[in-house]
Amino acid sequence: MPLARSLSMTSLNGLPQWEDEDLPVQDLLLFEVSWEVTNKVGGIYTVIQTKARTTADEWGENYFLVGPYFEHNVKTQVEACEPPNPAVKKAMDTMKSQGCQVFFGRWLIEGSPYVLLFDIGSAACNLDRWKGEFWDVSNIGIPFHDREANDAVIFGSLTAWFLKELSCQFDDKPNIIAHFHEWQAGVGLILSRSQKLPVATIFTTHATLLGRYLCAASIDFYNNLDQFDIDKEAGERQIYHRYCMERASVHCAHVFTTVSQITAIEAEHMLKRNPDVVTPNGLNIKKFSAVHEFQNLHSMYKARIQEFIRGHFYGHLDFSLEKTLFFFIAGRYEFSNKGADMFLEALSRLNFLLRVHKTDVTVVVFFIMPAKTNNFNVETLKGQAVRKQLWDTAQSVKEKFGKKLYNALLKGEIPDLNKILDRDDITIMKRAIFSTQRHCLPPVTTHNMIDDGNDPILNTIRRIGLFNNRTDRVKVILHPEFLSSTSPLLPLDYEEFVRGCHLGVFPSYYEPWGYTPAECTVMGIPSVTTNLSGFGCFMQEHVADPAAYGIYIVDRRFRSPDESCNQLTQFLYGFCQQSRRQRIIQRNRTERLSDLLDWRYLGRYYMHARHLALSRTFPDKFEMEPSAPLKTEGFRYPRPSSVPPSPSVSQHSSPHHSEGEDEDEDERYDEDEEAKRDRQNIKSPFSLGVLPQGKKKQHGEYRN
Repeated sequence: MPLARSLSMTSLNGLPQWEDEDLPVQDLLLFEVSWEVTNKVGGIYTVIQTKARTTADEWGENYFLVGPYFEHNVKTQVEACEPPNPAVKKAMDTMKSQGCQVFFGRWLIEGSPYVLLFDIGSAACNLDRWKGEFWDVSNIGIPFHDREANDAVIFGSLTAWFLKELSCQFDDKPNIIAHFHEWQAGVGLILSRSQKLPVATIFTTHATLLGRYLCAASIDFYNNLDQFDIDKEAGERQIYHRYCMERASVHCAHVFTTVSQITAIEAEHMLKRNPDVVTPNGLNIKKFSAVHEFQNLHSMYKARIQEFIRGHFYGHLDFSLEKTLFFFIAGRYEFSNKGADMFLEALSRLNFLLRVHKTDVTVVVFFIMPAKTNNFNVETLKGQAVRKQLWDTAQSVKEKFGKKLYNALLKGEIPDLNKILDRDDITIMKRAIFSTQRHCLPPVTTHNMIDDGNDPILNTIRRIGLFNNRTDRVKVILHPEFLSSTSPLLPLDYEEFVRGCHLGVFPSYYEPWGYTPAECTVMGIPSVTTNLSGFGCFMQEHVADPAAYGIYIVDRRFRSPDESCNQLTQFLYGFCQQSRRQRIIQRNRTERLSDLLDWRYLGRYYMHARHLALSRTFPDKFEMEPSAPLKTEGFRYPRPSSVPPSPSVSQHSSPHHSEGEDEDEDERYDEDEEAKRDRQNIKSPFSLGVLPQGKKKQHGEYRN
């Protein structure tokens, strides 16, 4: 529901000014509890790490993160210090006196938040007793062989114990807010509520347990959300106890939140509760002092990727690198959930289109998805060695040539170019050329896969025949390892690699949020996402024409698999048709959306959730009208006034369009003027964050 008030401008490039939630932060303590505090396991680590600075700025020394103690993490990430709050110190001392190891310090990330870490091993002797107490409270039994669930019981019991020791020291204030992330932290919430502690609780699910399992099994998930026998499905996958822990946490929390509208619909059916607030994930946006600096970074890192391509395709480098586009997909190796299956099929169709139309554009596609490997592929290493040898040869000949030319010019002579290179130089160059001869195709993977016969990506490549032949306009490279600047093959960090690419492609089937396309956006790199990802749904709500801003959204919910694949193919083919000028314009527009993903903007959803939790826990102290709309309204970027380089709206009828069309667009495009209009022409606000009640499956949804 929109608020009946006008919008005012802020420093965030035209984002609406939001009313403060007016929380008396000085009289509150905020604890954020997660298994991934200082402990990187998945995407929740990124959420907590990137949000810490904004939250620490808001709450100061009243903000604490609670997580498990792992020595190898603490040694490199945490600086030990004394708790600034005497009540926190007293609660820790009480626990220590009874044999539990508790560590306190500052997490060495942006914002330097305080962290409170519990040593799970030191309290493991209490496991059986705590499992019994948890059974008495919830009737949830934890099997002895599930170590992760047992650790969750210990961690949750320690968290509830600490909150009890802390809260009993306070009479009236400060009031305590405890925000729990995911089921591993949920035991602490359940025990806190069962003990009736005066603590306002929030629970956030970033992805439902059962949803992830069902989608990994290639089940028609979104088309059958209201058809599943939840208990049966969880039991068959031997996660019934985990599911019960998650569901109990959801129903015990004063406020339940999730990270996207698509996950909210999923939670309604899987966990049987509608989220109170949707809290989208954000990033820390670092703005450049120079407007076009990110374009310069793109050129610099693109040149580094081109160097790798020169080595990888030596002997088959019969395509122009200036007319080569770099696409990539990255993330966990979940072949179907991450959309790698559809991406490969679309690449096969794209290869056909580019060959039929005899285009001079070549597409090199990287799959950055970690898998089990033995070591680097010998042929790949050889390619980089050959490239370096050719470079050294060229530099040696160039130096000799330069000296002879320099001496001739000093004498006032024009050198005889036929004599300036002697026989030895010609011989060296011929040997260099012969060394580039290759009797096999460039490899499709950079590493030796441990089980390449059963690898789904490699098997699909074999089926569709994308073997990096000379006639292929689409080349494929599987890099089954995280990127690193110390790699002998592709010495780039992930951020540098992304900046050097032209397009990120993430056609996910199951993606509660999707940090990979969000990271592309803040770096000014266009990306492909889907309407089954939280990021894709968020952009559809906030941007009038996402494709014009470099956010291509594939419809995987209301179209059949083949139709979705065709749509993805058209997006890719349309992108290949763009001129260099059009791609520059589009990158400018993409980077302009980065403010939408800034925690300074999205952090307000968390503020609203905290206020709501306090009003439900302490209604005498904190008020919030039950029917009041969120004070976190959104807006929509309008469609750019100039012709967007979007295949959906500016695709040419033939693959060979005239240069005049590009020139005409250049005349119409004024970046500063367009950016100014984007900041001012904000459409009427609407509420983002509350899930529409009773949202059901729509007719025509497909599993794909």
